[in-house]
Amino acid sequence: MAKILLEMKNITKSFPGVKALDNVNLTVEEGEIHALVGENGAGKSTLMNVLSGIYPYGSYDGDIIYNSEICKFKTIKDSEGLGIVIIHQELALIPFLSIAENMFLGNENGKKYAIDWDKTNAKATELLNTVGLHEDSHTLIKDIGVGKQQLVEIAKALGKNVKLLILDEPTASLNENDSRNLLNLLLEFKKKGLTSIIISHKLNEISYVADKITIVRDGSTIETLVKGKDNIDESRIVKGMVGREITDRFPKRTSHIGDVTLEALNWTVYHPLYSERKVCDNVNFNVRKGEVVGISGLMGAGRTELAMSIFGKSYGVNISGTLKINGKEVRLNTIRQAINAKLAYVTEDRKGNGLILSNPIYINNSLAKMDKVSSRNIIDKDKEILVAKEYKEKLNTKCPNVMQNVENLSGGNQQKVLLGKWMFADPDILILDEPTRGIDVGAKYEIYLIINQLVAEGKSVIIISSDLTEILGMSDRIFVMYEGRMIAELPKEEANQEVIMSRIMRENNKMENAYE
Repeated sequence: MAKILLEMKNITKSFPGVKALDNVNLTVEEGEIHALVGENGAGKSTLMNVLSGIYPYGSYDGDIIYNSEICKFKTIKDSEGLGIVIIHQELALIPFLSIAENMFLGNENGKKYAIDWDKTNAKATELLNTVGLHEDSHTLIKDIGVGKQQLVEIAKALGKNVKLLILDEPTASLNENDSRNLLNLLLEFKKKGLTSIIISHKLNEISYVADKITIVRDGSTIETLVKGKDNIDESRIVKGMVGREITDRFPKRTSHIGDVTLEALNWTVYHPLYSERKVCDNVNFNVRKGEVVGISGLMGAGRTELAMSIFGKSYGVNISGTLKINGKEVRLNTIRQAINAKLAYVTEDRKGNGLILSNPIYINNSLAKMDKVSSRNIIDKDKEILVAKEYKEKLNTKCPNVMQNVENLSGGNQQKVLLGKWMFADPDILILDEPTRGIDVGAKYEIYLIINQLVAEGKSVIIISSDLTEILGMSDRIFVMYEGRMIAELPKEEANQEVIMSRIMRENNKMENAYE
């Protein structure tokens, strides 16, 4: 029988007016991969924050027993000192420092008053190769995408003497291929004796990698499933998470597709820093009224760059090509012009670029179209609150009231606020970049219902997603991007995971042969 590395006994944690954890129990054996699953707000991250010392001893009830000793962590440094390292869903990186600087911040190489930069960059490169990220360690964090930043966080954790690695939604920013590579990396770590706790909403990944699965709902432990002993399938996990059956992950939709609303022709975009590098190379694509178009591709394919460059040229330089809305050529040089042209972009980074976390829901709700709640440049707060209440009901946002700060909402409800913000702007065309990243299966279903409602109203929706299942389940038509180029257009009937990945691999082989 394997040694028990960690026991969390009767953990209870309360915030003002809310009991986040109610006598939660968790047992983790040495060398296993233990999954923690539950809906947003179930208490998973809170439990891991208790374990890592973010919520210090004395702020919760219950015991943490690690390596057979009761631990009373006052800070995260205390837990890291024993080899417990947590990687949060929200990235803790400094944009204007390099990858190497971020990886060893607080864990510097060198003497007391002199950092050994050669050693720092060499170690960083070695760790980046371990997680499969081939970036120069001198590159600034702000110049790489969210997915790559996630890999930097993982490499950063490996740079510490880690014995228990906690990963909160580690693949949320990654596509299917990169996610599988990361999970295989965890399996390799397991062979070397590393213990991992993984929080994820991607149930297929959980089933693939986890030895045990503990389900948490409403702050309480529901059950722990053991691979090889219990019948582990996604439907059982979902039922434990949400307390009910969800028979169809993607709600049915009857499509009524009309004329082309948005069309990009020979759209070319150059990198804002490396102006000789094309991030979008003569891209052609379109979306029709009442249609959901999916854009798939590997990390770094240029999907987000394409979306942002179209949305008021908010990304890139030397942008060329033709953009048409309802058949007429338009020049959208600013975000305001894009909004006025009835175009909306729901960013993949809801906390960094989409919402003002420290502000209440009602303020966030009207940010994209403030002239609708103001007169003579004076904001009508009562009108703002009234509109926010309307969208709270329409989107089924779970919150006490619209006066609550967005930072206090779960990921799924933050995403609904972000969607509401852009729906309030009354766009005809919505670009949704990773619309369900980091949210649970129940909240995803509600987001899908909102998307279906939008296209039923005649809106055009473009979904960019690293989740191939989502792309296939929601799209009427699918475009595939690779290295800044649009390499395939597939009707829903012809698309599946194998077809999409084979197109990408075929293009990859062409590129490799060209360099030989």
